[in-house]
Amino acid sequence: MKTTLKRNRTYQDVFREIVAELKDVEDTGELPTYIPELSAVDPNKFGVHLTTIKHGHCFLGDSNEKFSIQSISKVLSLTLAFKRLGERIWERVGVEPSGSAFNSLVQLEHEKGIPRNPLINAGAIVVCDILVSCLDDPKNELIEFIQNLSGNSGIDYVPRMAELEKRTGYRNVALANLMKDFGNIHNDIETVLDIYFHLCSIEMSCKELAETFLFLASNGVSPITNELVVNASKAKRINAIMQLCGFYDEAGEFSFRVGLPGKSGVGGGIVAIHPGKYSVAVWSPRLNRKGNSYKGMMVLEALTTKTKSSIF
Repeated sequence: MKTTLKRNRTYQDVFREIVAELKDVEDTGELPTYIPELSAVDPNKFGVHLTTIKHGHCFLGDSNEKFSIQSISKVLSLTLAFKRLGERIWERVGVEPSGSAFNSLVQLEHEKGIPRNPLINAGAIVVCDILVSCLDDPKNELIEFIQNLSGNSGIDYVPRMAELEKRTGYRNVALANLMKDFGNIHNDIETVLDIYFHLCSIEMSCKELAETFLFLASNGVSPITNELVVNASKAKRINAIMQLCGFYDEAGEFSFRVGLPGKSGVGGGIVAIHPGKYSVAVWSPRLNRKGNSYKGMMVLEALTTKTKSSIF
């Protein structure tokens, strides 16, 4: 299905223009080195997929190839926890931009074990702790929720990546222990971190990501499954958190340049939402100094500039 813009242009035309314009632009980003699986990815991979709430699809490049979505998945665990716990979730985690590194121990200690927001590492660990308290079988129920949300039973944890996350996750262990000391982790630390490491191991393609996040462009109702995921108020708040906190300490830059709610991951993926219109996912593995996809940021900035489709 073609998705038409003004003057008979389509999003597909816009993507072709963007790729042509960026062809000779040097990608100065670098692959992450702390997880071997991520450092072994072909740095020249590139994919983009846009899905509209009216079932239009536009895509280019490696948009059907799965990659590690890493921290992008934190939005999905937050959605399930918010759905189950409601407003009480904000007693355990804030909604403010961090302004610091995503795994800062200093900030967490200064704020007495209450993470600034649910999309930094400490906040996502608290969300996993909430799921352990709320669910009978949290690890399985979380992935089933994501599968149902996407309409795709093939989306799953990747055990080898979860194990690598665990082997290199010393800072996350420290964050969890510090919050336990402040009384903000209620369950067994190993159980909570096991869910967190598996959450970060999920792989999706750009197409799967765009479809999974489409409920946030449609007032909490998934156009893929026609089911209510969260109510419109909760969808609005999740979008707001993505707008403010979705890019570590580069959230302001993303808002300034792109002007959409979004979330990045160190696997090189970015998903962005235009409420009422579309969800778009881009993948380019090289990261800038803040840990966000260098080319992905450029593509999304060009998309909203050319189509005048920022929320601002």
